[in-house]
Amino acid sequence: ERCYIIDKGGMQYFCPLTLDINTAHRDLRLSEGNKKVTYEGTKAKYPDHPDRFDYWFQVLCREALTGTRCYWEVECSGDFMMIGVAYKGLSRKGEGSECSLGNNNKSWCLQCSHSQYSLCHNNQWTVISAPYSPRIGVYLDWPAGSLSFYSVSHTMTLLHRFNTSFTEPLYTGFWLDLHSSVTISHLTSCDH
Repeated sequence: ERCYIIDKGGMQYFCPLTLDINTAHRDLRLSEGNKKVTYEGTKAKYPDHPDRFDYWFQVLCREALTGTRCYWEVECSGDFMMIGVAYKGLSRKGEGSECSLGNNNKSWCLQCSHSQYSLCHNNQWTVISAPYSPRIGVYLDWPAGSLSFYSVSHTMTLLHRFNTSFTEPLYTGFWLDLHSSVTISHLTSCDH
């Protein structure tokens, strides 16, 4: 647990997020109060739900992010995962690109693979060179159409900033490979 100020003015944009079990693929296990997701390769007995991903190993958060600025951090473990945001209209059923984070015009993501980073939106992939950290910070400025990904260690390194015009609420999402996990970090406000 630690505190964070993301901008020079000292404003605090941390937003608490919770994983939505109704969206989680059955191979994903949620824990720690729905703050951690792990792909262990054993099926969970989640009930059928129209929002559940049935092919891609993905889960979304419950909170709709719109019209505001938000910052969150995640701690990654394993060799391969994706961290992103998506419109609610991201398809859930089947293996098409319309369901996969980053591979359509409804989602944006950062891929962390074997200590390297790639970015994707609308199936356009970009590999970036940056120091690897298992902690990733994400800053969404919805009104400005800006989505920034940071590598977080003792300093924050900007990995990439998507600039666009958001038209709907966004939902944080994750894609995991086997034996990988993502934990949503708990941040507290700094007193300055």
